[in-house]
Amino acid sequence: MIAYIGSNMRIAVITPILPMRADVTKGRFIHETVSALSRLACTKVFLTQPRYPEWASRSNATEGPISVNDVLESVYPVEAVNYPAIPIISRLINSQIQARCILKSVRDFKPDIVIGYWAYPEGACAVHVAQKLGIPAVIGALGTDINERSGIQAWLTARALNQADKVIFVSQSMSNHAQRHHGVPQEKCATVINGVNTDVFHPQDRTACRAALGIATDAPLIVYVGRLIEAKGLQELFDAVRALSSTYPTLKCVLIGSGGFSRHLQEQVSAHGMAEHFHLAGGMTPQEVAVHVNAADLLTLPSWTEGYPNVLVEALACGCPVVATDVGGIPEIVKINNGILIPAKNTSALRNALEKALQANWDRDLISRNMRREWHDVATETLGICIQAIERRKQNGTQ
Repeated sequence: MIAYIGSNMRIAVITPILPMRADVTKGRFIHETVSALSRLACTKVFLTQPRYPEWASRSNATEGPISVNDVLESVYPVEAVNYPAIPIISRLINSQIQARCILKSVRDFKPDIVIGYWAYPEGACAVHVAQKLGIPAVIGALGTDINERSGIQAWLTARALNQADKVIFVSQSMSNHAQRHHGVPQEKCATVINGVNTDVFHPQDRTACRAALGIATDAPLIVYVGRLIEAKGLQELFDAVRALSSTYPTLKCVLIGSGGFSRHLQEQVSAHGMAEHFHLAGGMTPQEVAVHVNAADLLTLPSWTEGYPNVLVEALACGCPVVATDVGGIPEIVKINNGILIPAKNTSALRNALEKALQANWDRDLISRNMRREWHDVATETLGICIQAIERRKQNGTQ
């Protein structure tokens, strides 16, 4: 194993998401992991996106062709790969199409191992490429890519997971789910929970943060950070905040992020006269998010499903208590001394938990002290899994 420690090891990463200029929160944990990993090994990212025909682009969510100029500044090299696809029709072979488009570039990089973040098609693509190069493949499962799958998509996902040399999950609940529902052998599964950038997410003076944001010191402040989609429980959040606003006339709820549900929420805000209480702030840098979280009384994440949401880890690292749903890996993060768990899709439970959290006397210093896992720890564990996969291949005489 010693031969692979440090810059001698070369890792190719295939992923469809990274922080982009249009969405700075997108793929943040992959960016942080790869940034830390690049300090331990020679790492290159291949950023993939389907390129639909013009006639199909109008009816499918697509941001158009991507380039390295769309990616926020990174410490690792990035190559953009736009592969041809047709909605629904090419779904079965998207991973093979990706692999064909990416193979030469990956081969020229001469990696020792390939990691695919997002089970299908990127994870499956990583498997195809690795097989062509005679090296191992690791899939990094994020949450939605294995939890919300049915029909042919579930079959494609299960096949990719089972063909990989190793699968990394961000929570134990995800690992258990993959074993139960996708038939992944336990020996292939590894859990590496996310870290936090404590240079950014740490306790700051709450009064100063509120002053910087123009928020009164006595105004109850709830913050949400993430994609603005219905499955994040945002309708329940709006309804809960609306119900609370009659009891707390100065209550403010700030939503940080972007997504397709934003228009519906804005219409709701206007229709119910909630502009003083509900604010859609758009995407923000991690530094801006940290200021809002430190200013907040609490952060909420009422998602219907989750993997291991890093926004909760970041909030807790700042000492901010959380209210979140009891789904996915969230119970592995939220404990009795740092937040409140509630059932998903339950507006009444969310409203009551938000009020309880606003009234509670939280020990913010204790909350922060208990959440200090760094991204270097994540990268070190990920590198160790890669080394094991390479050594196992060598021992089996398949590399």
